[in-house]
Amino acid sequence: MSLFNIFPFSLIIFGWHVWYGETGETYRFKITLTRGGIPDRGGGIYIFVRRRFVFFLEPLYIGKATDFRSRLYGHERWWEAWWKRGATERHILSVRSGKDRERIEEDLIRRYQPRMNDMLVPRGAMDMPSNAKLRRAWKWRQWWKNLIRLPFGGKAA
Repeated sequence: MSLFNIFPFSLIIFGWHVWYGETGETYRFKITLTRGGIPDRGGGIYIFVRRRFVFFLEPLYIGKATDFRSRLYGHERWWEAWWKRGATERHILSVRSGKDRERIEEDLIRRYQPRMNDMLVPRGAMDMPSNAKLRRAWKWRQWWKNLIRLPFGGKAA
């Protein structure tokens, strides 16, 4: 019996993984290790991931694509992610709308701040998201932080 045929192990490695955005929203990604796992049509969000000790996942790069096949086969960052940074797999989330792809990409980048993404990573504590929906959620969280912080002697951010 092969190690990969053991049900829990194969479910962890080849199944699904949930990533959480800065807003707390959950996104369920399909894990792909080979080209066969990339969908023929459609676009969405993809994450280049480094897996350590089976359970610890580190997102190295988060991107969006209108067509997964054309984007991921010759991706300019995959070589760097795989050879230099040790990426072991790609996680894929199919999203139809272009606006939703932009929103989800920014939400995930702001939460995880991957090494290979540099344009959407927040520069400071008061750096608001550029997407309007994310900006409203961010302002709401800031308001609650300040409300809780003030009675305990903290300064408003």
